[in-house]
Amino acid sequence: MGALRTLARELVALFVDDGSLALSALLWVAACALAVRLGLPAGWVGAALAVGLAAILAENALRAASRKS
Repeated sequence: MGALRTLARELVALFVDDGSLALSALLWVAACALAVRLGLPAGWVGAALAVGLAAILAENALRAASRKS
């Protein structure tokens, strides 16, 4: 049973290396979905989604790089 638990933990770590990255991305996607539901143009929300997710990823990469230095 311990090996199965370790396998599951490693599998989750492949997709969620940093909890703050995953949480930030989920919150940004939810905010953009809410913006569409409120009637904002989907094209603008799509662009905001892409730029926001790129910014979240860049911030996370910079933070991880500064931790390793």
